[in-house]
Amino acid sequence: MSIEKTRAQIVASIWQAIAQSDVDLSSISTEQQEKLVSKIAENVILTIDALLEEEIEEADQELDETGEIFVWEGRPFLSLAERYTLTTERVRIISGFLSRKVENFELIRIQDIDYKQGITERMFGIGDVFIRGHDPSDPEIVLRNVKHPENVYEILRKTWLEARKRHGLQFREYM
Repeated sequence: MSIEKTRAQIVASIWQAIAQSDVDLSSISTEQQEKLVSKIAENVILTIDALLEEEIEEADQELDETGEIFVWEGRPFLSLAERYTLTTERVRIISGFLSRKVENFELIRIQDIDYKQGITERMFGIGDVFIRGHDPSDPEIVLRNVKHPENVYEILRKTWLEARKRHGLQFREYM
């Protein structure tokens, strides 16, 4: 479900709770009521995300079993079933709650990285990071609704350039 739909559902639920509570809000202007409900909805969404974050373990800056160093770990906003891991060699997308699917995208196969934020995403400090490359199974992957997408983009870009340098790969521009 998109952030906009989630927010709309929470706002509707708050209005419903207010109506069921028999609290008289007539002394507050309609504009002020809408501001209050909007602020409550934003805080509810952020609180839910913080609670979900506690469920995800932080990645250590230690070597894993393959000798790769964890650089960054994240997940989509309000998601428990998907998480992203960036190591010095690859981007991993781990999805599934009961079952598990792991997708790897080698850094040296990346050609381009971009990020995008819509207006609602900017309000919550989230966005999408797009990765395009030569991976035969999936030439484009998207890290959806990650926190601080500009920072994730920069971390990914620097790690990508370091991986290419380590493997002796150079960029060539064709004109």
